[in-house]
Amino acid sequence: MQFGIFTVGDVTTNPTTGRTVSEHERIANTVEMAKLADEVGLDVFATGQHHNPPFVAPANPAVLMANLAVVTKNIILSTSTTLITTTDPVRIAEDYAYAQHLAGGRVDLMLGRGNTGPVYPWFGKDIRDGIPLAIENYALLRRLWNEENVTWEGKFRTPLQGFTSTPRPLDDIAPFVWHGSIRSPEIAEQAAYYGDGFFHNHIFWPPQHAAQMVQFYRERFEHYGHGRAQDAIVGLGGQVFMAESKAKAMETFRPYFDHAPVYGGAGSLEDYMRQTPLTVGTPDEVVEATLGFRDYVGDYQRQLFLIDHAGLPHAEVMHQIELLGTKVVPQLRAEMNVRRAAGVPDAPTHASLLAARAAQATDTPSADAGQMDSVETGVPRVPKTDDVTGTRAEDR
Repeated sequence: MQFGIFTVGDVTTNPTTGRTVSEHERIANTVEMAKLADEVGLDVFATGQHHNPPFVAPANPAVLMANLAVVTKNIILSTSTTLITTTDPVRIAEDYAYAQHLAGGRVDLMLGRGNTGPVYPWFGKDIRDGIPLAIENYALLRRLWNEENVTWEGKFRTPLQGFTSTPRPLDDIAPFVWHGSIRSPEIAEQAAYYGDGFFHNHIFWPPQHAAQMVQFYRERFEHYGHGRAQDAIVGLGGQVFMAESKAKAMETFRPYFDHAPVYGGAGSLEDYMRQTPLTVGTPDEVVEATLGFRDYVGDYQRQLFLIDHAGLPHAEVMHQIELLGTKVVPQLRAEMNVRRAAGVPDAPTHASLLAARAAQATDTPSADAGQMDSVETGVPRVPKTDDVTGTRAEDR
């Protein structure tokens, strides 16, 4: 199982001091976070993609990932998320393959639609097309990574004629893809259709909602013939704040929670802790709460924590990373390994995907007619929005 952190890159005034870091300072601090996460043995560092204040998470995360490839050694560099709706799939194919080469394969992607409405028209898109854009753009991205001389025509971008994306993915192994969503079963369906990972943000919603979305993904993963439902690749988000006692943690974190851009004014800290996976307390309490996630989603492969939101000072953020690496994650690894059911797959990595391809090299290839447009081309059928569920996403 992989453990790590993700950042949304917000520039938020510290409510206890009134100080707001500069964009340059926030960016430099993000690099330091990733370096420390690598040093303390975390598995994943993920960065969001934003195009609007108050965020300085990169408009092109591959730029940050390329920098981090130089200053880290082992940690997987991921996104949280890459905006598949408003970013050209050609640019995604090129930029992340390039970053993958620079990082020696330590790159994967989490794709998402984005929840900031004004961004869509800035890039010539309509938010009402969010699901169709995600479906069409990802279908093209897969072809760009898996084929050369791509000829393609869709609804949302200009056609391609004999186009080859360069550089090609490292070792001809495309970065592993997670599809991130909080409330859209269509995205869970898309992840299941392709046999990709599904990542539930998990921060703002009650456990029963995450359980429902993950279960739906697992059922559809099995339906499409990728393996058992328990073989599906699942990731969860979470937010934590730790101190030597719960009382100290609550006292320290409360002003940041109360003034946070996403939390502020929407309810008390105690309400959020009762109703969502937000955990504020000691490292042992974070371990206990995180182990509880498995009770309602089953065995899963990736757990990412948000620890730098809402104007927390950089020194405190770095302390939280040290606590995760030294106090929390070692316990979680040991306990998750003991509790893990037999046969549950590991989180995919570049090395594991490369090994799997080598192991299959002598197998006779086959094509599932129900999954392909044609046996000759082996091009996956693109799932249609109205094929996904009989209900609207917000009704599930």
